[in-house]
Amino acid sequence: MKISIGSDHAGVELKEQIIQVFNSKHEFINVGTNTIESVDYPDFAHKAVSVYKKEKCDLIILICGSGNGIQMSANKHKDIRCALCWSQEIAKLARQHNNANALALPARFINKNNAVQIIEVFLQTDFEGGRHKKRMDKINA
Repeated sequence: MKISIGSDHAGVELKEQIIQVFNSKHEFINVGTNTIESVDYPDFAHKAVSVYKKEKCDLIILICGSGNGIQMSANKHKDIRCALCWSQEIAKLARQHNNANALALPARFINKNNAVQIIEVFLQTDFEGGRHKKRMDKINA
């Protein structure tokens, strides 16, 4: 699986840990940032979405302090359904019911182990379709 991944300064450490854990199973395109120097999260959300579309990635992972700002920025793009997930159950439902193709993580509120578990569920869960597809199709209306 090819994954576009990006973060702001608050998510750099968690992003590096995620890449290290999953690098043997998945290909990551890291759009930055790669330092703890303060940056603007929308810049990296937009870069990650651009790379996702250009490189035909399978999914996007985004990380900022709360997960909110980077998720909101990604969701401005057509056909991006970015879910802010802080538990395995929310990640599972985001994929099953919303066909989320992007995952936002709150670096200041979860640890590495939580993040790994959330990502594993997100990557392994499929969209259920059915009644959920009708609703999902209305998102870009």
